Amino acid sequence: MILLGQYLPGDTILHRLDPRVKILSVVALSILIFGATPVEILLISAFLLMVIRSADMTSAQALGALRPVAVFMAMIFSVHLLLTEGDPILSLAPLPMRITREGFLRGMYVTWQFAGLVLAAAVLTRSTPPSDLVGGIERLLRPFSRVGVPSQDIAVMIAMALRFMPMLLEEYDRLRMAQMARGADFTTGSLALRGRAVASLAVPLLLSSFRRADELAVAMEARGYRRGPRTALRELRFARLDLGAFVAIISFLLVNFALRTAVG
Repeated sequence: MILLGQYLPGDTILHRLDPRVKILSVVALSILIFGATPVEILLISAFLLMVIRSADMTSAQALGALRPVAVFMAMIFSVHLLLTEGDPILSLAPLPMRITREGFLRGMYVTWQFAGLVLAAAVLTRSTPPSDLVGGIERLLRPFSRVGVPSQDIAVMIAMALRFMPMLLEEYDRLRMAQMARGADFTTGSLALRGRAVASLAVPLLLSSFRRADELAVAMEARGYRRGPRTALRELRFARLDLGAFVAIISFLLVNFALRTAVG
């Protein structure tokens, strides 16, 4: 089961694509997801499923990428479900809340948006080595360096942030298993007790994060990392496969635009 931000080597079509094409595709897909109409939801969902299969991801791996944000997604859905005004379909008396049809639909829509963004990011990081991801972001931001934007530094920061996500999740699992070996229980008792048990991992997880950050800083200094222009071991070059993928993305955008125009 893969984690969000984790790279797994492979020889799929997505693995062989230029990272710039994949980054731009994720950005374009994110824009579509934020403004998707009901018809576009089906089309984008089908496209995401096709991309996930193209990356050789199984259903379990896709769910594994969503697992770290499952609680947050449930919270988003609950907020919209309980706080959106509209036609009531279920009363929660004696609580001063009710479930409405508009709240249910809005909660499903926002949850789908968040899940789509996470899955798109998971496919990108799964099929792109960290070094290529840094190179792709840097090349895309390079034109802005003329106005003083440190493109290479920003690319390195983004890549490190993405890489720290699976590291933190792995560290959380390690700490939880260590606590369970010492008698801690995270699965039984009331919700408040389980919440306090999970919260007890916050301090050691925070300290471990600081320790890993210090180790990363020392490793970068030992390898001579400095701010400013740097050369790359492998220069990025567009190939026919990248051109075909770019044409496919443009065609998908045009189809969505045509559907939106026809429905509107």
